[in-house]
Amino acid sequence: MSSTDSSLSAGLPAAREPTAGAKAFTDPGAVSSYVSDTPRKVPGLADLHRMTTLLLDEHAPEAAHILVVGAGGGLELKAMAEARPGWRFDGVDPSAAMLDIARRVTAPHAERIALLEGTVDQAGAGPYDGATCLLTLHFLDRDARLHTLQEIRRRLKPGGVIVVAHHAAADGNAGLWLERSAAFANRADAGRVGAAASAKAMLAHLPLLAPDEEEALLREAGFSAPALFYAAFSFRGWVAIAG
Repeated sequence: MSSTDSSLSAGLPAAREPTAGAKAFTDPGAVSSYVSDTPRKVPGLADLHRMTTLLLDEHAPEAAHILVVGAGGGLELKAMAEARPGWRFDGVDPSAAMLDIARRVTAPHAERIALLEGTVDQAGAGPYDGATCLLTLHFLDRDARLHTLQEIRRRLKPGGVIVVAHHAAADGNAGLWLERSAAFANRADAGRVGAAASAKAMLAHLPLLAPDEEEALLREAGFSAPALFYAAFSFRGWVAIAG
């Protein structure tokens, strides 16, 4: 997320220059409230994690090995590990501070979770049964996103599932939808003026893509049948299959 609302993402997953928002995840002070803040800022976050698990489960074996790109914070890791005790996870994130949070959040499942400080380029070779990249890709421009998705695809077994969710330029009116997301996130109700200012800052820092561009990018990276499964104000989520 942008520097004005940075707790909506788990970090930057590819070896590219981070945006101002992504840089916030290198500051231990800036990430200290991540676990408490993120569920109230992302509509239906717990349900997003449950849907992600169910979508992965459609193609994953009982003892699946899952790659989590942008794993800092650990919230999706915790949800999936609790729901699927037979799964193992490799999580990668460039932020040491966010990975420290992930280790604390997922401590009861530490024997099934390997966390690596780095980018998707340094992730394990796999092959993995499935992969997630949640609240992360909106930091990357098109070329960097394509690289990230290609690297994930290269590590997946044929038929493996990828689940992604992040901000998108929905309906050609990204500013309005970001303003609505900002208003939702601000439970103190700072009003339209405050939400509009947050949305403007996010637009300045996030290279958002339209939904059709998102799906085209997944296909270009080697995935098939991308399908929208999650829509919440400016957030969108897709599932696709490794071809």
